[in-house]
Amino acid sequence: MQGADVVLYDRLVSPEILDLVGPSTLTVYVGKQRGFHTRTQEEIHDLLAAFAREGAEVVRLKGGDPFIFGRGGEEVAYLAARGIEVHVVPGITAAAGIAADLGIPLTHRGLATGVKYLTGHAREGGSIEGGLTEAAADPDATLVVYMGLGTLRELAAALAARGLSQHTPAAAVERGTTPGQRAVFGTLRTLPEAVASAGLASPTLLVIGRVVSLAPGWQAACRADGGTAMVAGLGSGARGSFQQANGSGAERGSAAGLGEGKSWCDEVLKEAESRAQARR
Repeated sequence: MQGADVVLYDRLVSPEILDLVGPSTLTVYVGKQRGFHTRTQEEIHDLLAAFAREGAEVVRLKGGDPFIFGRGGEEVAYLAARGIEVHVVPGITAAAGIAADLGIPLTHRGLATGVKYLTGHAREGGSIEGGLTEAAADPDATLVVYMGLGTLRELAAALAARGLSQHTPAAAVERGTTPGQRAVFGTLRTLPEAVASAGLASPTLLVIGRVVSLAPGWQAACRADGGTAMVAGLGSGARGSFQQANGSGAERGSAAGLGEGKSWCDEVLKEAESRAQARR
């Protein structure tokens, strides 16, 4: 980026990354968030092409991996169709980075044989339920949902209607891997209410599947006696520093329960261990 003439950057690019841009480089903000787009996708396409045609070295800077719900493929196709050469630098997608930080392996012997990525945004005029297939409710896969905060209740109901157990472990992570990270642990049944109670905001990633039960934060919440959700600070899923979500704020160092009952929790943890051992 030091040698770029122009950098077009998104909303989730951190200030630390932008500090790497050369002092003489023109920076153009083209970020989007729910209900507010500074530029349409078509305008972004036109800007990229216009700068490139002027002979500029252009960097399109995105958060995470540009080819996973980043519309990178559309932008590359648009430029390629106009004879503009593009080189893609891969990034670490939120699913991999956030899950690892919380101690959640996206695949694990006996618990998850695959990963499915899903967007929580419905196409215009459509619905989340209409876009889900039976495969999305596969109990042997981990489901990672991007941009699913606004449709979480609808999504949870649709997955349950397609056969996924409402007791499936789940987590919602706001601003993952940043100093402002907060994570709520629950189950498919309890997560929507827990997220609302904790007041999580966008961007929030959802992880649903048996592997969530391996996260130290989820296990601590599961074993705790209580009915509220677990909220963890940066890195706390793996290291065990917790906050309890409640109406008056967060109390560091406490672990709240998942609202499913301790006997149920013990069964889930035993099942996870037995499944893993059976596949060794």
